[in-house]
Amino acid sequence: MEERLSKGPSSLRQGSLKSSLSGRSTPKGSPTYRRLNSSRTPRREARSGAGGTQWFRSNRVVYWLLLITLWAYLGFYVQSRWAHGHKKEEFLGFNGDPRDKLVDAEQNTRRDLLTDDSLVAVNNITNKTQVHVDRKIDVILAKKGNGFTSRKKRSKRRRRNLPKVRGKLKAKTNTENGDAEGQELEILQKNSTFGLLVGPFGSLEDRVLEWSPEKRSGTCDRKGDFARLVWSRRLVLVFHELSMTGAPISMMELATELLSCGATVSAVVLSKKGGLMSELARRRIKVIEDRADLSFKTAMKADLVIAGSAVCASWIDQYIAHFPAGGSQIAWWIMENRREYFDRSKLVLHRVKMLIFLSELQSKQWLTWCQEENIKLRSQPALVPLAVNDELAFVAGFPCSLNTPSASSVKMLEKRQLLRDAARKEMGLTDNDMLVISLSSINAGKGQLFLLESADLAINEYPLQTGSEVKKSLDIRPDQSSLSVKHHLRGLHQRSRNLDVSSTNLRLFTSVNTTNAVSINGTHRRKMYDSKGAQEQALKILIGSVGSKSNKIPYVKEILSFLSQHAKLSESVLWAPATTRVASLYSAADVYVMNSQGLGETFGRVTVEAMAFGLPVLGTDGGGTKEIVEHNVTGLLHPMGHPGTRVLAENIRFLLKNPNARKQMGMEGRKMVERKYLKRHMYKRFVEVLTKCMRSK
Repeated sequence: MEERLSKGPSSLRQGSLKSSLSGRSTPKGSPTYRRLNSSRTPRREARSGAGGTQWFRSNRVVYWLLLITLWAYLGFYVQSRWAHGHKKEEFLGFNGDPRDKLVDAEQNTRRDLLTDDSLVAVNNITNKTQVHVDRKIDVILAKKGNGFTSRKKRSKRRRRNLPKVRGKLKAKTNTENGDAEGQELEILQKNSTFGLLVGPFGSLEDRVLEWSPEKRSGTCDRKGDFARLVWSRRLVLVFHELSMTGAPISMMELATELLSCGATVSAVVLSKKGGLMSELARRRIKVIEDRADLSFKTAMKADLVIAGSAVCASWIDQYIAHFPAGGSQIAWWIMENRREYFDRSKLVLHRVKMLIFLSELQSKQWLTWCQEENIKLRSQPALVPLAVNDELAFVAGFPCSLNTPSASSVKMLEKRQLLRDAARKEMGLTDNDMLVISLSSINAGKGQLFLLESADLAINEYPLQTGSEVKKSLDIRPDQSSLSVKHHLRGLHQRSRNLDVSSTNLRLFTSVNTTNAVSINGTHRRKMYDSKGAQEQALKILIGSVGSKSNKIPYVKEILSFLSQHAKLSESVLWAPATTRVASLYSAADVYVMNSQGLGETFGRVTVEAMAFGLPVLGTDGGGTKEIVEHNVTGLLHPMGHPGTRVLAENIRFLLKNPNARKQMGMEGRKMVERKYLKRHMYKRFVEVLTKCMRSK
C-alpha cells in the first residue's frame, strides 16, 4: 500500500487517462477523481467564477467596447425620445410640471368658450373683458398664473442668446400664442347672462354603453371590394388642419378605415391648428412632420394621394412643381362651396387626376365656375357624399361592423335610451323640455345668431308674418331678386295663408286635433294643443363646438351681447365643448338645426348624423341641406338670412307643439340614412374613384 502511494505523480497522470477510458472505478480520494468531478464542489465553482472575472479584466478591449456600445445606445434612445416629444419633463424624471396637471383639472371643469384663427383678434378682445350693452356680460379671463404660459416662458429663456431681430420676432409670436392659449374667453358652468355649459359626456357614454372607441379592433369589411382594393397599398392623405370640423374628421376616419383594411397610410398636416392630433395618435395614423421635401418623397412612392380640402391647393402646386408627374396620382376631395376657395385652387384644378365633390349642387357650382374660367378638367368629377361612421351608427342602433352578440343593434337601441335619460339628467332637462341642438363651429356662416333670434321669437310668442307683411315683402326691386329670395317669399306666402301647412302633407297627426283659429288681417293663425291637454313643452337651445379653433371671436362676442339683452332666452341656452364624442348629444336632443348661410352647407355631415339618431332637421333651403332634408318628410326648410328667422321660429314652434310630428319625421330620417348615408354607401362610391385613380400594381 505504501509503495503504491509513494509512486510519483507522473505515474498517476499516465494511468489516469487509461483507467477513465477503460471504465474502471477510480478511488474518490484520488486526484483523477477530483479533476473529473471538480464541478460538484463549491470551492471549485468559486475558483472557476473568479477565473472568468479575471479573464474579463485581462481583456480590457472587450470591456471598453461593451461600455461604448451601451453608451451609444443610450444616447440614441434619449435623442429619439426627445426629438419625438414624448413628454420631455416626465421622460427626464421630473414627472411633468404640476402646474400642467392643474391646468388639465381646470380645463375639465371650465371649458374654453372660443378661440380664433387671428391671434391679434384674441388680444384685442381679451384686453376688453367688459362689453357694455344694457348689462355687463359676465366673461372671465383665464388666470395668467394657471400654467398656460409656462412653456412659452421657458422657450423665451432658451432663445435669449439668438440674434436680436430673430429673437424679437419669435418673442412676439410666443406672446401672441400665449395670449391665445391662456387668456381666451371662457364661460362659467352656471351664468344667468348667457347660459349654462354642459359636458363633455365621454365618460358617461363609456359607462352607460359599456363600450368606448378605444375598444374598437377595426371596422373594415374584409370581404368588401374596398378592402380588396386597398390591401397592401400605400396612400398619403393631406389634411389642411386638425380642427374638429367636417373635413378633418372625415379625412381622419378615411385614414382609419384604410389602416383597418391593411393599407399603409401617411398623413400630411398643413396646419396643426385644432385638437385632433391626439386622436390621430390614438388611431395610430402616422403624421409626416415635414410638409415639404419629406412629404413630397413619401407622396412620390405612394399609390394614391388624397387631398381633403380646397385649402390643400398650395401643397398640390408645390408637389407638382417638385414632381411634374405627381398630378396623375392625386384625387382631390373638395369639401367647400364658396367662390374664395375656388379662386385659390383654380390654378391646379386641371392638373390633378380627379376632383371629388360631396353633393350635386356643389359639383354643378364648381363646374360652372370652371366653365367661366375656361378650365378643362382631366376627368369627370366624382360624387362621394359623407356618411355616418360606424361608431355613431353603432350607438344609433344600425347594424354595423362593431356589433357583437352582447351588443346587437336591438340592445344598442335600449342603451341609447338609457344614454338619453342620463345625458338629459346631467343637463338638468326634464321630459317636458324640447332640446334643439346645433353642433357646428361658431361663426357667421353657420348662423347661430339667427337661430337664437328665432328661438327668442318662439319663446316669447311674438306675432309672426301676416298677409299684409307678405304682400309688402313681395314688392322688391329687380336687382334684389335672387333664387334664395324667391324660395323665401314662396314659402313665406304659403305659411301666411295657413300656418299649419306643414301638417297637411305629413299624414301623421291623428292625435293632435284641436285648433283655435284667430283671424288677423284676413289670415288664420292656428294655435295647437295636445289632444290629452298636456302642458306645452319648454324650448331649450344647445350650441356646440365651444373652444373649437374654427370659432370666430367677434361673432361669439355678438352672440353674447344678444343674450345679455334677452334674459328669458339666456335661461334656455346651453353650451357644449368641441368634441368628437357626440353620441350623447344626439341622444339627448329632440330637434337638430342646420342654419348655414351664404350658399348653404356644402353637405352637412352632422345633418345625416342627426337623422341617424331619429331627429327631425330644420335646415336652410340651399346647398347640400336641401338635397338631404326632404321638406315636410324628414324635416322643415326655411330661407337664409334675417328673412328666414321668422320662418324658422314658426317651424320650431310647430315642432314644439307637435311631438308626434317630431317622432314621425325622425323615423323617416332614419329610413333615409339606412338607404343612402351609412358607411357602406360611401365606400362603395370610393371604390369607383380608387379604381380610376390608383396606380396599377
